[in-house]
Amino acid sequence: MASQQPDSKSSGKSRIPNFFKMNILERIAALHEKGLLSSNDLRQLTNADHQLDIHVADKMIENVVGVFGLPMGVALNFLINNQDYVVPLVVEEPSIVAGLSGAARISRLSGGFTTNRVDTILIGQIQSVVSGDVDLAIRRVEEKKTEILSLANSLHPKMVARGGGAIDVEVHQHKAIHDKRNMVVVHLLVDTREAMGANLVNAMCEAVASLIETLTQGKVFLRILSNLTDRALAKVRVQIPTVNLSGKGFSGEEVRDGIVLANDLALVDPYRAATHNKGIMNGVDAVALATGNDWRAIEAAAHAYAARDGQYKALTQWYTSEEGDLVGEIEIPMKVGTVGGSLETNPSVKINHRLLGSPNASELSSILAAVGLAQNFAALRSLSTDGIQQNHMTLHARSVASSAGVNEEHFDIVVEQLIESGEIKVWKAKEIASNLARKIVQPQTIERQSACGKIILLGEHAVVYGRPAIALPIPLAVEASVRSGKTNEGINIIIPRWGLEQKVKDNAQGFAGILSDVVKSMGLEDRDMEIDVFPNVPKAMGLGGSSALAVAIIRAIDHHFKTKLSDNEINELAYQCEKAAHGTPSGVDNTVATFGTPLFYQKVDDQPTFEEIKIGQPIELVVGITGLESLTAETVAKVRRAWKHSPQRYESLFDQIAQLTTSSLECLKTGKVEELGELMNLCHGYLNALQLSTPELEELVHIARTHGALGAKLTGGGGGGSMIALCQDNKEEIQEAMHKAGYQTLPYTIS
Repeated sequence: MASQQPDSKSSGKSRIPNFFKMNILERIAALHEKGLLSSNDLRQLTNADHQLDIHVADKMIENVVGVFGLPMGVALNFLINNQDYVVPLVVEEPSIVAGLSGAARISRLSGGFTTNRVDTILIGQIQSVVSGDVDLAIRRVEEKKTEILSLANSLHPKMVARGGGAIDVEVHQHKAIHDKRNMVVVHLLVDTREAMGANLVNAMCEAVASLIETLTQGKVFLRILSNLTDRALAKVRVQIPTVNLSGKGFSGEEVRDGIVLANDLALVDPYRAATHNKGIMNGVDAVALATGNDWRAIEAAAHAYAARDGQYKALTQWYTSEEGDLVGEIEIPMKVGTVGGSLETNPSVKINHRLLGSPNASELSSILAAVGLAQNFAALRSLSTDGIQQNHMTLHARSVASSAGVNEEHFDIVVEQLIESGEIKVWKAKEIASNLARKIVQPQTIERQSACGKIILLGEHAVVYGRPAIALPIPLAVEASVRSGKTNEGINIIIPRWGLEQKVKDNAQGFAGILSDVVKSMGLEDRDMEIDVFPNVPKAMGLGGSSALAVAIIRAIDHHFKTKLSDNEINELAYQCEKAAHGTPSGVDNTVATFGTPLFYQKVDDQPTFEEIKIGQPIELVVGITGLESLTAETVAKVRRAWKHSPQRYESLFDQIAQLTTSSLECLKTGKVEELGELMNLCHGYLNALQLSTPELEELVHIARTHGALGAKLTGGGGGGSMIALCQDNKEEIQEAMHKAGYQTLPYTIS
């Protein structure tokens, strides 16, 4: 299956770029602007009027003394049966919401999740202990099915009028374990429509109990619903091409195979299956709570169904398709309701149903099952790459900062400094927060080295094929420091903001493995060291983050061990990192990160040449960031495949881009900003011809141009990432328009 964007009719409502970076009020406003929240919902959430009133709570259960709170968030990007959903979640465990949003974003690239229509059938059980002829008792029940159904339905004529009610009777025979008495168990199958239906089914069971007793000539004991709702099975499928799986230094094939292997273990080992299925229910339970459904009943059904063959096993299947794609499937009992219960009493539940578009019970069951599959994918992908434990340190530091009462303004800084200090304690968090409040700068015992990010003004992709490019440093940097490590502990890299703590060694996956080669090249592989990294350049946004990371770390190692590397040597080592990460980079990113100046860059006979550009007059730019991660290695590889297929056509495109780039150099030197804007617009057209743009990038380019930008184009690898807009006196107006559309921006001046 090829990677593709969803249809335009479905895209939009669940895609809100940089949602996680907004404050709470901005998030609520963004959902309202998308039409997902009514004005009343907006008011309730903004003023915290949506919470359950204690007097209402007192009528729901006994002995009420208060109302217990849990975080309520939303997962974005869900595309289910070609329809967009913003999914409400009530959950206290970190990473679930982010994991779900990320999994949904990956799945929507290939069409999202597909589900069946889920039947709304609930089973009631009437247990009759029979001392006489069991076969006769069973035959009598089967002969009187119509009478039993009529009696059950007579209690709920309105349900029958809505197309529901008791629809079938099944009879089962069991023997009591202790006294070996015969038990005839009658199953009453009831279509409860939009209701969960527990009370309705229990009432029907009570109503027919006497008739069952007469028919079986036995004694009826239990008459109650079953929570094994296997007549309400939700089946969900997702297919993900390997190109959409790669990341964190792992190929798509490696991630795919790791997920399949992890699922295989959960199919044969109940110890693994229990944890595997718990991860599924992390997502399912959170939606059930948010929508006022009985998560305990859903849990019971899921785990019982997982053991239906006599061995407890995974509820999911992950396998490789004939095309080489990763395929995931889940089959899970999912009986939920959309009327009655807490839906009628809890304002938060009402809001959450409206967020989902007020789905019917069958649709809601499908949503919960899709969320379960998505959460399972997120967990298995993490296990197959970085590992779950990688986030532990950051999460612990955040918990400590929260316990210390650190305010929102200083929270991230305190977390970062806690990790850097090695004292992740409440007293330390309070000390850091107090110093920040008093404007006391924490003494930095270790000097940080830095390297800047970049934008490509013109020339991206063509520069890989020997054409020139113009690259400019941006006022965002990656910082790094090195401290001596514990004896025989080797080399460790810690990136608090990414939740990364990894040992640097031979054959390590991802950046740790690349860094191992760098350290070896510097002759320091036997040294013990702790490398702390503080990235301010967004990941995978086309802003040179990976190069800045490499240069900052190399400078920090050089500074700590006093190896006295020249800038050219640092640049070469960083280029080796880029080659290991991206395959065939041009070298422009690492060169800008190393030298930190505007450059006219070109590879001649495979050797990099560059000159510093003297800017004629200040140039105002706005960087628009889509929030859609894009890996340079993938976009470069995509263009290379196309070039190999039609080299003459693509060489011509690269020549056209080269001409624009050369012309723009003169514009920069002479201050011809209007002409520079035209050249940028033309360049974006050629990059579009290379199929590097996305709907998000096109939206940002359109916003910029309609609000007066002189020029606007994507920057970097494309496929997501970022774009740039050339402004005159309207920088603030363009920024504001981008913010309203849900995007992050970075304004800066080149001078």
